Amino acid sequence: MTNSFTIRVPATSANIGPGFDVVGLSLSLYLTLTVTTGETPTLPVITYSGEGADEVPLDPYCNLMTRVALYVLRCNGHRTFPPALSIHCHNQIPFGRGLGSSGAAVIAGVLLGDSLGKLNLSRERMLDFALMVERHPDNVTAALVGGFVGSYLRELDPQATEAAQVPLSEVLPEYPPDAGENWGLSPPVPPLGIGHYVRFKWNSSIKAVAIIPRFELSTAKARAVLPESYSRKDLVFNMQRLAVLTTALGQTPPDPELIFEAMKDRVHQPYRKTLIPGLPAVTSLITPASHPGLLGICLSGAGPTILALATHNFDSIAGKIQEIFQQEQIEVDWKILEVTGGSTVDS
Repeated sequence: MTNSFTIRVPATSANIGPGFDVVGLSLSLYLTLTVTTGETPTLPVITYSGEGADEVPLDPYCNLMTRVALYVLRCNGHRTFPPALSIHCHNQIPFGRGLGSSGAAVIAGVLLGDSLGKLNLSRERMLDFALMVERHPDNVTAALVGGFVGSYLRELDPQATEAAQVPLSEVLPEYPPDAGENWGLSPPVPPLGIGHYVRFKWNSSIKAVAIIPRFELSTAKARAVLPESYSRKDLVFNMQRLAVLTTALGQTPPDPELIFEAMKDRVHQPYRKTLIPGLPAVTSLITPASHPGLLGICLSGAGPTILALATHNFDSIAGKIQEIFQQEQIEVDWKILEVTGGSTVDS
């Protein structure tokens, strides 16, 4: 008997200015999986279209999404994929742009494993599995639950801490070419309650204008420029603004002056300006006074995408940011995105 279902996972933007590694937004670009299973014992087949189609490995033992799914299955007593598994992925989320493409793949893999194994995992348990792979909670939490989300990693007891910090190479081992069903059968099971989260209110009139430069920036490279320590002054600066921002974006009407100041940052954006030419000009020259409708501007995740939150005048805001990047000889694309709900599985 053939079984089919569809998984849809949104893009995400992390940090939103002062909320480094803490807050995230789910946005209306999607990774969509169309999945079918049958009865004939054949190897899984993956096809892929959209963003990254020329880059993604289609071997199920090399593809991030299916490796995560197999991890979830094996932690729950299933040795391998079900028969005649076919997965078509259509991806709207550009790679390496700070829009959560890897987080979306991880969440898609967790949902795929849960659905294939008929595990009925809770949302909280799904997050545990995701956090064993993607060690920062902001993107994967927003992708899973949707909306404007704050999250943290819980302080665990020593045994659970050790279990949660096993090397990624043990969670998702590199399968050798001759790996069979018996290879890697005992992965490390995640402890319970690794991450906790809360959804904040969001004013539905606020849209996200994503200005996406046509170059990639790896998260590892963007993290490498950050300092090992910060001054108390800079940490207090961010905490003050984050405390205001998490309420201000849910108020009606939104207050441009309040939000613009609350989206400023001293923890990550100043250090990443060397990697993203034009970033200082974008964050200082475009204001609610110069562009009515604008609420605030920030780097999306590790970049290079710029996120401008606004209620109207989207074309003018995007056009000015595009002009600044063009002065640096950088071409960009831009999209108006909704803050959307979380991941779904539909039969």
